[in-house]
Amino acid sequence: MSKIWYTQPLHTTIVEFLQKKRGATIDVDLYNALKKKNKDLSFRRFNKTLMKLDIEGIIHVASLTKNKRHIELIKT
Repeated sequence: MSKIWYTQPLHTTIVEFLQKKRGATIDVDLYNALKKKNKDLSFRRFNKTLMKLDIEGIIHVASLTKNKRHIELIKT
């Protein structure tokens, strides 16, 4: 794993992406978009950040099927 410093935190990037998508998306689409910007992004770190944002009340994550989650922006 390489040590690269990014100028913008992951949680801020997620919120901005959701704002562009009118507040909602599927987790796979979000992960793929973030992966294009940050090649070193692991699915574990992605999930941890989603959980942090969900606990803070910024987003809401709901399960659609076994492998799909709906992510919705609650507050900006």
